[in-house]
Amino acid sequence: MTTVRKIAQEAGVSVATVSRALNNDAAISERTRELVLTIANNRGYMARTGRRVTTYVGFACSGEQVLSHPFEAGVLDGVAQGVAESGYNVVLLNLKRGKRRDETYTQFFMRHGVRGAVLRIVAGSRGICHAIAEEGFPHVVISERFDSADISCVDCDSRPDSLRAIEYLIALGHRRIAFATHTVPDHDQQDRFEGYKEALLNHGIAVEDRLILRHPGSLAGGASVLKVVMSMPERPTAVYCADWMLAVGAVKAAHELSVRVPDDLSIIGFDDADGRHCVHPTLTAVCQDAVKLGVEASARLVKILDGDAQAPFQFTAPTFFEVNESTGPPPAHVVRIVANGNGSARSDESGAGGA
Repeated sequence: MTTVRKIAQEAGVSVATVSRALNNDAAISERTRELVLTIANNRGYMARTGRRVTTYVGFACSGEQVLSHPFEAGVLDGVAQGVAESGYNVVLLNLKRGKRRDETYTQFFMRHGVRGAVLRIVAGSRGICHAIAEEGFPHVVISERFDSADISCVDCDSRPDSLRAIEYLIALGHRRIAFATHTVPDHDQQDRFEGYKEALLNHGIAVEDRLILRHPGSLAGGASVLKVVMSMPERPTAVYCADWMLAVGAVKAAHELSVRVPDDLSIIGFDDADGRHCVHPTLTAVCQDAVKLGVEASARLVKILDGDAQAPFQFTAPTFFEVNESTGPPPAHVVRIVANGNGSARSDESGAGGA
């Protein structure tokens, strides 16, 4: 482990100057600060707390994520497992709220005793990853993919299995298929949408904007998806919920509104763990292992920190498609949910043609 004295020797400055640069002292020139931080990153410097060298790996989010969501919780669990035998501990950080305006990301991480970071961001925060990579701070991004070879990342490619899921519905006879996504855009959701579009276009089915539904990734959001789908005059006979919470919320609302799944509506979900087996009927789903993503990211990061692996790297894991009881042929009739004046709902049935 390098020291402030070694950094000072390599930079050709005093120990006091290195200390000021690491602590973002305004009296230090930008050139000197960049030189000191570059050497500190390259040599794996980590600040000391008392006499103990800190050994934190940061799980750093951009602030849009909800850690109770099964994907975020699974990834965090995996990150903790990946560092469990290495002597590192995990600390949670918010990249937007915690960082001071006048400090670099390297200084931000050093201030928290973080030696390397697992980054969980969304589409609007990708610039953060580029900035961290340019500073040379050890990192791994989870669930985003980058063209830049300077950014280390681990993700799943859910596009092929999303395409396979929609083609399965088409093979069952479905022609009006809705797509439900959460309102916070990220790389994963875009992959699933591209698979959905490709499958429809491959079979000569137009992609309709009104069948693309964006709702918060929550149980309430899923209930809204179900109600919107079932109230359409020319309603879909199937829906692909590209987020786990949307899928569960839709199934829950179906039970409450006496919509039979899959007799009245087929539902395909996305499962980050084994949640598809915890609802009735068991969900047909495109599946990934969020825990394994977290393990992969943190284990590779630890190897980089310990000098046992080279950075940067990029790794993409596959998903898989599993058929269960929530999908079937389209109904011979259309069920439309109609809101009553008292806030309840009732079902109207019309003739064939919904498929």
